[in-house]
Parts: sequence; C-alpha cells; structure tokens
Amino acid sequence: MSLKLTPTHHRDTYPSISPNKPSLTQAGKTILITGGGGGIGFEIARSFAKASASRIIIVGRRAGVLGEAVGKLRDEFQSGGTEFMANQADIASDTSITSLWEFLHSKGILVHVLILNAAHFDPIASDTISIAKKELMEAFDINVGGNFLMSANLFKQALRPAGLQLFLLNVSTGAIHTPTPRVSTYSITKSAFTGLLCRVADDRPVEDVQIISFHPGFLYSEQNSKVFGKDAFIWDEFCRFARGFSVWAASPEAAWLHGRFVWAHWDVDELKADPEVLRRLEEEKGYLQVGVQGLTAATMESTFDTKFY
Repeated sequence: MSLKLTPTHHRDTYPSISPNKPSLTQAGKTILITGGGGGIGFEIARSFAKASASRIIIVGRRAGVLGEAVGKLRDEFQSGGTEFMANQADIASDTSITSLWEFLHSKGILVHVLILNAAHFDPIASDTISIAKKELMEAFDINVGGNFLMSANLFKQALRPAGLQLFLLNVSTGAIHTPTPRVSTYSITKSAFTGLLCRVADDRPVEDVQIISFHPGFLYSEQNSKVFGKDAFIWDEFCRFARGFSVWAASPEAAWLHGRFVWAHWDVDELKADPEVLRRLEEEKGYLQVGVQGLTAATMESTFDTKFY
C-alpha cells in the first residue's frame, strides 16, 4: 500500500535526509523518544546519534528493554559524544508522565526535540462496533491523551529560554487515511491525535514549536505479522528512510511543512519543488491535514461569519 505524492517513492535513505548532512546537525540538542526501546523508535535514536545529538533519552514501559537498547547505542556510538539515557515511563499514566518531566527538570535537562512514537494497538477487531467501550477509551487515553500530555509538557518547560525553537514529531500512520481492516481503533485514535496536532500548529507559529506528523513506513515486526500476515505488504526493512526523515523533520529545512502530515517515503526535494504542492500549502489551510475530503478551509471559512473565529 502506498500513496505517491512525489514521483520518487523511497524505501531507503538518500542524501537530502542523511543524518550526516551538516545542515541537519542536532549538536547541542536533547532528544526524547517515546517507545524508543525497539523498532522504529530505536532506529530513530540511532539516526539522531549519527546527527551528533548531545543527549538522547529513550522512554518506555519495560526497564529491561530500555537498558538493553541503551547498551547497544552506547556500544555503537561510544566515540560520538552523545549521552544516552533511559527512563521508564508509561504514557497511559498521567502520574508517570508528570514524574518523567519533573525528573528531567530536576536534572536541569531541557528537551529540544520530542518524538512521539509509543502507541497502543489493541484491540484488534474486524468489526468496529463490537469493540468494548472500555477498550476503545483506553486506546484514546493512550494514543490521544497520553501523547497530548507529553506535548503539553514539552511546551511548558520552565528551563526553556525565551525565543528557543522546539521540535515536535508525531510518528503517525498511513492508516489514518487508508483504514486497514482489523485495526480500526488504532487508525481512528492516530487520526484523532494527528488532527489535534494540526490545530495546535495553527495556534503556534513554527518559530515557537515546529510540528510535523509523518507515516514512517511499514516496518516488519512480530506484532504486525500476526495482525496482517507476513506477506501483507512490501515491508520497509528497518525503515532507514524514516529514521533519516525524522532528523530532517526536526530541522529548519522542514519548516514549510509545519502542522502537516506526510509520508516519509516522499522525496522532500521533489515535494518542495512541486508548484502545485506549494500552491496548495499556501492557499489551503487544510491541505495535508486531517479533515473531511471534498471540503477545503476556504469552503468552511465562507460558511461562517468571521466573528466566530
């Protein structure tokens, strides 16, 4: 499954998004990645280390997994100058999230880049209406509520100097606009949070917090294999292009995509060079955002008196 907005559809990294590209350096920055103990979260951590991030903090529920991941990162980048930390936290718990940010503040740590990668996939059901309300709300509480609270804490950091730009990356999914059977709860909640971030980006200029949501690709995992079947997709092994894309998205080079949802597969140079894409980004507030197909921002604005905005 793929949606090709650019002629080139990447399944591997390329020079424009290479973490080794000097203009994409993350030197001097602290990166916090939820769900960073494995999968795409771990690969994103590796990419930011290659981009010379000063500190990378991986967050997850399982202390053993985090410890093993940090050990691997330290071994691989022992001469790179990046400090690696692990912090056990559960984004399903408001108390756990609050404790995480209080700990960071107590250590004098300012987070420059927050990458929201942790997600709740259950329940897996072929019939959406059969899902128990409790299970549905649990998915919303984590994929929307937990991610929202993490985002709010990024914005509220007391250690942040006036005028310092922050970066918020939301690892979303192509399933928000191409719903996949049996994972409707996951796609619905991911769509809801991606839409919520679009509104946050409307309220905050890119110079304050740069916000980008993206589909990282179809990463093969044991869980995905059980849900979809081993041969369901052309799997994007290790998502090399996605981890490089995340570094690019956390740089000023991606400022023109503030508040938008994109696929990491799309060639960023072709995307920016496409006059139609640039025109729509300029003229259509809802372009590459979550909304109702067939209705543009201009259509809605003409419907209501401006006094209500």
